[in-house]
Amino acid sequence: MRVNVEPGKIDKALKVLKRKMQNEGILREMRQRERFEKPSEKKRRKEAEAVRRHRKALRKREERERAR
Repeated sequence: MRVNVEPGKIDKALKVLKRKMQNEGILREMRQRERFEKPSEKKRRKEAEAVRRHRKALRKREERERAR
């Protein structure tokens, strides 16, 4: 990952870097790796994420249908 830093604009470059890291999921992965996650916890988390993604997709689909 690369961020161009213009002279005197370190704050802006830091903002850009943080945004890129969040978009790619690096921050989330770093937080998860801070401690060991038991296999049962990992399975539960993955299932919850799948449910969240599914509900989000349903909401988006409903919004698109209402817009028609």
